[in-house]
Amino acid sequence: MIVFITGISSGFGLETAKLLSQQGYTVYGTARRNEDLPSDIYCFKVDVRDQESVEKAVAEIVEREGRIDVLINNAGMGIGGPLEFAAEEEIREQMDTNFMGLVHCVNAVLPRMRKKGSGRIIAISSIGGLMGLPFQGYYSASKFAVEGYCEALRLETKPFGITVTVIRPGDFATSFTTSRIKIADEAAFLTYPAYQKSIDKVEHDEANGLNPRVLARKISKVIQKKHPRYGYVVSSCEQHLSIILKRVLPDRWFAAILRKYYCV
Repeated sequence: MIVFITGISSGFGLETAKLLSQQGYTVYGTARRNEDLPSDIYCFKVDVRDQESVEKAVAEIVEREGRIDVLINNAGMGIGGPLEFAAEEEIREQMDTNFMGLVHCVNAVLPRMRKKGSGRIIAISSIGGLMGLPFQGYYSASKFAVEGYCEALRLETKPFGITVTVIRPGDFATSFTTSRIKIADEAAFLTYPAYQKSIDKVEHDEANGLNPRVLARKISKVIQKKHPRYGYVVSSCEQHLSIILKRVLPDRWFAAILRKYYCV
């Protein structure tokens, strides 16, 4: 089985690539920079924000292997800070990477999967794609977009034998924490005194989060399922509970829980 993983340099991507390679899959990945990877994992230097760059990599994989069976869209980044203080350039990078990157990859892979009459598309969303997180609003917005896009894509591609699954991780200990763009404008801290406490809470939770191998094992199981579910939450019990509470509690009550948890 031929697997194409974007964002292979991150904790999720790298652990998933290693595990799938060990299980006998042929794994190709993308990264913005040249990465030192195991010899059995093939990596292209690709920026998912660039459709042409993605298409070129996909075309080369298909030329080598004849097909792509699984697309795992893992490329992503995050912005931390009050919504009103984010620069437009940062907002565009957030949406172009997390959402348009997925669109570019699907657009490149989907015609090949349709022609073959089968395929699996797995998109890495977040529990932040199910609820708007304070001081991570643009990250949540990008993941909400992923959720809506995949819901529609699932319906459109089912007649072609293609499954679309969304994975929603909670807090994991990965390099995502250190690579997050944090708004450093002094006015942001003065206007929103809760900003620093909230982002400190987020980073503490991530640093003490699950090992990315947990997510890699879940993705492997999803690939092997004949009829995977539409979506899976991979998180601590506490975070899983928060999703259930959002579904059953009045909006005002759940908002109060989020405000308390994130010190807002």
